[in-house]
Amino acid sequence: MAVLNVVSVYPANVEIRWHNVTSIIVLVLTNNGGLRINSAVDILVVTNHGLSEKTRRDFTNRLMFISGKIGNINAIRQLEVTVINKSDILPWHFPPKYEFMYGEWLREQFEKGEIPRSTYDPDLAILLAQARENSITLFGVNAAEVLESVSIKDIQRTIKESLPGLIEDIKGDGRNVILTLAGMWFTASTSEISSKDQSAEWAIPQLPEYHAAILDLARKAYLGERVDKWEGMETEVASLVNYMKNILLLSAYFM
Repeated sequence: MAVLNVVSVYPANVEIRWHNVTSIIVLVLTNNGGLRINSAVDILVVTNHGLSEKTRRDFTNRLMFISGKIGNINAIRQLEVTVINKSDILPWHFPPKYEFMYGEWLREQFEKGEIPRSTYDPDLAILLAQARENSITLFGVNAAEVLESVSIKDIQRTIKESLPGLIEDIKGDGRNVILTLAGMWFTASTSEISSKDQSAEWAIPQLPEYHAAILDLARKAYLGERVDKWEGMETEVASLVNYMKNILLLSAYFM
């Protein structure tokens, strides 16, 4: 229902005209496990122009109203909305640039009135690659027609450039950091992109038992099978993060 709400309020409450919107694309990673209980709904909007400050603010306020807060008990999905200006990604180049980004991890900034501006972001390469492979188009042109392919070399660069910032976010976001590292490890080893839980399932047998238990806890919590409380586990989490980081640093991606 959240996806339908985004589409229905988008033209009425935000000053972006439909003729300037090329596509609205929802990532439905059916081949990668689909939506899990704690999964956000990823929405990609492709426009023909930049966004005004008023549009950014209005769009942010509306999304804050309909997107589920982190940890909400009403089973309202979190929305992650990325707006890209077609001219910023065509022809394809790395790093890609987004025009606007909404995610619940930014809600505190939004509540302070801090609205994200257009930014070059290596992580966007993975999002665009996923959109081409597994997505549903709600409006306009299909992802495979409007987006150019992303090379595995650029996916590799994304992992390399995102790793330091990811590890810095470990405090307060242990589960996501651990699962994202497992996904990076999977991609570094297979040149494929998979869901967080499936990447963790792949990685668990390759870890020492004490590390595997921590990753399995994160995987089960992501699936809604366990309640994860990371307070008091900082040492164990940091040890696992360093272990997977070192594997990535020794991989061909970082040579």
